[in-house]
Amino acid sequence: MLMGCSDADDTAGPLDGVIYCSEGDPISFNPQLDTSGTTSDASSHQIYDRLINFDPLSGQIVPGLASSWLVSKDGLTYTFQLRRGVKFHQTPYFSPNRTFNADDVIFSIDRWRLPDHPYHEVSGGQYPYFSSLGLSNVIADVKRINGYRVELTLKQPDSSFLANLATDFAAILSAEYAQQLTQAEQQNRIDMFPIGTGPFKFEKYKKARFIRYLKHDNYWQHDLAVERLIFDITPSSSQRLAKLMTGECDAIAFPAHTELDTIRERADLKLDEKPGLNVGFWAFNTSKPPFDNPKVRRALAMAIDKNTLIEGIYLGSAVNAKGLLPESSWAYQADLNDVNYNPVMARQLLLESGIEDGFTMNIWAMPVERAYNPNARKMAELMQNYLNQVGIQVNIISYEWTAFRERLKDGLHDSVLIGWSADNGDPDNFYRPLLTCSAIESGTNRAMWCSPEYDALIDQALTYTEIEQRNHYYRLANKLIADEVPLVPIAHAYRYRAHRQNLEGLLINPFGAIRFGDVQKQ
Repeated sequence: MLMGCSDADDTAGPLDGVIYCSEGDPISFNPQLDTSGTTSDASSHQIYDRLINFDPLSGQIVPGLASSWLVSKDGLTYTFQLRRGVKFHQTPYFSPNRTFNADDVIFSIDRWRLPDHPYHEVSGGQYPYFSSLGLSNVIADVKRINGYRVELTLKQPDSSFLANLATDFAAILSAEYAQQLTQAEQQNRIDMFPIGTGPFKFEKYKKARFIRYLKHDNYWQHDLAVERLIFDITPSSSQRLAKLMTGECDAIAFPAHTELDTIRERADLKLDEKPGLNVGFWAFNTSKPPFDNPKVRRALAMAIDKNTLIEGIYLGSAVNAKGLLPESSWAYQADLNDVNYNPVMARQLLLESGIEDGFTMNIWAMPVERAYNPNARKMAELMQNYLNQVGIQVNIISYEWTAFRERLKDGLHDSVLIGWSADNGDPDNFYRPLLTCSAIESGTNRAMWCSPEYDALIDQALTYTEIEQRNHYYRLANKLIADEVPLVPIAHAYRYRAHRQNLEGLLINPFGAIRFGDVQKQ
């Protein structure tokens, strides 16, 4: 049943389990280290838990490893009451001697926020999500009140703080496991041989082939999880669909838009869809000339017809993006002005900026499918034709996904087609990771654009809890983005999930990674 992703001892698929055809390899098995959806899918909700969670149906913040919490009147102190009796995974490489407690929370948070923490530099010392939000500078202290109560103190009020603690990246690791690895001088194993409290425990991983998980029999929340979960790593969308149709996979990642009707027509398959909290965009590397010139960026934005791109790539499953935020966000600005398709004006602005016919630039196109851009390569080809019409020659560049993201972070691109899927419903989750100065170093600001004025507006918005006051600053930020054009928002896409009819409980999580802990196979 595993079709080519198995060793001799892996040839039989799990009759009492679930096989998921995923699109690629995770960077690690710790979501703190990576913002890729591939890494989050493989780890966030399978292996780990968080202090608090987002309910995927209501969007409300609900208890997790913390059973309750209190926020001080000044918004600076958050006190979390922790659950008792929560057991960590027992595996061939780790046997816990105690249950979850405050030490695990402190270890998990201090690891990414404190540069001098013993585990901060393990696996590279990069924590892109937290860095992009500047959370290390927001938290003043993490203190143990007792074994089951933790107090987090902030330096200034932050109305998005709870939402950030509920994201995929705020995983709670085992401090006892870390201590054991330190004694054995094997600290680097913590992120590739993971230990958590989630519904599944890690068993085995073979790059480009499969990931195997076993049920965590002592899971604190319920006993619903299937006995075995397998990620069958299948980069080709058509191959994933073929495996779904033959029953070799129970669910698949990112069905291609050209495959949706095929899935809908089959009685043995089910296609779920939901508006996505995402944005696909074209980002310019503003640290490189001539893309450091707002007039050049505006000209390039005017040279492409977004409506045609959306029709050709999304096939009716996305809407035109005027700004970063989708319409479902409470901070969405309906009257936001968009850059209109105007090739005549585009050519004029380019000439005024000293860009002559024959200028060559590159567009980097993601090698993987994402909800926010299901076919970046084809989109780049369409844009190549538009830009040729205003005298710009385009080279389309792509790499293997891991190398692609590493080179992007190094700023080697002229421009890139990429996007962002929100990890929570707070608008700060778009504005801060995508365009603040601190997000350049973390690697989520693909435009490499740094505006102290923009950062000040985003920071100011978080000092208020009232929506009207926060919206005032987001509108000012929107105007600045529209004037400077560090990126071109293209589309807000629907999210799709395809699976076999006998799979129950697999919901589209609007706030991040896939969850298999509640899934049943009939």
